[in-house]
Amino acid sequence: MLYREALNLAIDECMQKDDSIVILGEDVGMYGGSYRVSEGLYAKYGAKRVIDTPIAELSIVGNSVGMAIAGLRPIAEIMTANFSLLAFDQIINHMSKYRYMSAGKITLPMVVRFPQGVSKQLAAQHSESYEQMLSAVPGLFVFAANDVNYAYHALKQAILMDDPVVFIEHELLYNKKGEIDKNMKLDPFKARIVKEGKDITIISYLKMVDDVMQSCPKIENELSVDCEVIDLCSLNPIDFDTLKKSISKTKRVIVVEEDHKMGGYGAQIISFVSEELFFDLDAPPLRIAGADVPIPYNRSLELASIPTPNTIADKIIAWGRKNGL
Repeated sequence: MLYREALNLAIDECMQKDDSIVILGEDVGMYGGSYRVSEGLYAKYGAKRVIDTPIAELSIVGNSVGMAIAGLRPIAEIMTANFSLLAFDQIINHMSKYRYMSAGKITLPMVVRFPQGVSKQLAAQHSESYEQMLSAVPGLFVFAANDVNYAYHALKQAILMDDPVVFIEHELLYNKKGEIDKNMKLDPFKARIVKEGKDITIISYLKMVDDVMQSCPKIENELSVDCEVIDLCSLNPIDFDTLKKSISKTKRVIVVEEDHKMGGYGAQIISFVSEELFFDLDAPPLRIAGADVPIPYNRSLELASIPTPNTIADKIIAWGRKNGL
């Protein structure tokens, strides 16, 4: 099954069981979604539950907030992360705060979905990552789906939660293939150990998990090490227990993220390691991130602005040799 098909199946199965679940966003209806995630749902559930909206992100999320307060379970789709900025007033001042400010009298069972990150030549206004801002907002759960099975299970659980969830996807993952285990009891808040190892813990999320996995054979061959790769899955809250167990074992930690390094999400992980696990480390932490530039349109420059499997491997190998590996 494709990643986008897993998301579609999760939504479809939830909508079958609960009439209060609705979808709204640009082109989610008759067109089937810009990335085909809502394909077929308009024909199945009709215009009252699969709602095409104007190009008005503030309105999409604002209406979703109202729907959630009134008893529906809306799934708002924003076409890309950059466009979510137009809805940040609703996401941060309303969606995240109403349950707390009402002392729990108001619930907001709603999900805001969007893809983010560098795709292929979509330029600076369609290529950003905003997990660092959204994860810093109390009251929001933030999930980041790399794996097809996680995408299916985590989205279903996000839809059924009584708290607001920001569900982040990646544009280059929609055609990723994988299997779904419908009988699995998946905890969406738990980090996923993609590859077990004993010498280096490499932490990442979204598409960078796949790039890290591609870089591992070269790293392991050059340094004669065994890498453990962890997909964070939940960005807020973070599964620090899984990270602590791994880092205490390997004594070395690397964080790989696609976002710009300045103020990026990975700094939070490094901060935790420095504060809580400093004396467990045999080497200084390494953070690999995107360059502090607007994402270029030119393909060569675009690739130069973000980590790639080759640059990830080269930086880790240089770091390892510098630190006695």
